[in-house]
Amino acid sequence: MVFSSLIFTFYFLPIVLLLYYLSKESYRNYILLAASIFFYAYGEPKFIFVMAVSIAVNYGIALLIDHNRQLAKGLLIIDVIFNIGILFFYKYLDFGIVLANRLFCTDFHLFNLLLPIGISFYTFQALSYVIDVYRGTVKVQKNPLFVALYISFFPQLIAGPIVRYHDIEKQLFSRRSDVNLFGEGVKRFLIGFCKKVILANNLAVVAEEVFGMQFTTVNPLVLWLGSICYSLQIFYDFSGYSDMAIGLGKMFGFTFTENFNYPYISRTVTEFWRRWHISLSFWFRDYVYIPLGGSRGSIVKNIQNMLVVWLLTGLWHGANFTFIFWGLGYFVLLVFEKYLLKPTEKKSRILQFFWRIVTLFCVNWGWVIFNSPSLKSGLRYCLSMLGVYVHRFTWDSVMQSYMREYGIYLLLGMIFSTPMMKVLETKIGNSRAASFYNIFQPVIYAAVFLWAVSFLILGAHNPFIYFNF
Repeated sequence: MVFSSLIFTFYFLPIVLLLYYLSKESYRNYILLAASIFFYAYGEPKFIFVMAVSIAVNYGIALLIDHNRQLAKGLLIIDVIFNIGILFFYKYLDFGIVLANRLFCTDFHLFNLLLPIGISFYTFQALSYVIDVYRGTVKVQKNPLFVALYISFFPQLIAGPIVRYHDIEKQLFSRRSDVNLFGEGVKRFLIGFCKKVILANNLAVVAEEVFGMQFTTVNPLVLWLGSICYSLQIFYDFSGYSDMAIGLGKMFGFTFTENFNYPYISRTVTEFWRRWHISLSFWFRDYVYIPLGGSRGSIVKNIQNMLVVWLLTGLWHGANFTFIFWGLGYFVLLVFEKYLLKPTEKKSRILQFFWRIVTLFCVNWGWVIFNSPSLKSGLRYCLSMLGVYVHRFTWDSVMQSYMREYGIYLLLGMIFSTPMMKVLETKIGNSRAASFYNIFQPVIYAAVFLWAVSFLILGAHNPFIYFNF
């Protein structure tokens, strides 16, 4: 079940909200837990057992760590091995077998295991809880049902943001539920819903068609269009889901951390990763980079730490050489920025604009590799974009057809990927037209929402990229 579906929006969510607000406060966490289990089981009933085992083991080890501090380090190691083991088994086992067969000329058969939806997200949440108990930054939770709710809470279960236990520890027991917060949640959910259905889904049509073409025979302009559409698609796909998750959290009285902050306006790659998938970046910073030593020590040591983080970041996204190359590519760019280029030291507006363009090019080419079935295919796509195979950059009939049908979504995607509309809304809110705008704002949101719903009713393309992770 996805948030951007009719069954979730018009059946599941209203029923859960009704049950939640009609019940006593002491029962509300249990209603949310039951709803979360049903939500996950609806799409992946056979993987409920995997998540249940993960919850039980992490809950038990956290209790043991708190009870016996002398064995805490050993217990933490066991917990890390267990969680990484689950990820490896479902996500990387076949990849490891393929590597072994290539390296050692063996013929081991693949298991062809299906990947449990959201396993990367809820595993990282479970790990952060146990690590924080070990560090003493949070109190151990003795009620297993509350640990289960933290790990399985349906708004952020299958695609984040990755919520830390210490961020919602108090909210599990005492949280504010009022009309204003609920209204903010509905507004945020509608924004995410429309970003996903109207922008991401329509841009996905162009991206999928172009990436399915024979790159070496295609007009490079078409390939650039496909790569830009994919860059915008993955942004609106994932940030839209995060918006919906944050909005749903507010509807139930929870406040989640932000996960995106206009990443495509970044002046550097370093800034991009402070704005993109913020919860994942912070997770690797706090649980991998800093424990390894962070930026302390020699330059060589710091580069080694960065290498580990970006290798793991690439692998986290999937078992393919494309993801490894994508992660290592960012490692190289970040090392260059930190120790050689230092673009943040350039103060002039011209240079700032130049570095924004360079950053966008790097991110765009990175997404090409990310979205390719193989490293060879991705590199060939990049070369084709530069005109290596087809030398003429022409505005042909293919470009005209795509722009005529999808140009409006491309334009809107570019506009809303910047703070332009947010700044405009703030200015209107501070002007004489504020009262007029406040009256008509719900009408605008309702109209755009109905526009988005019409796509779903008509059976429009509705993929979700981050289900794969």
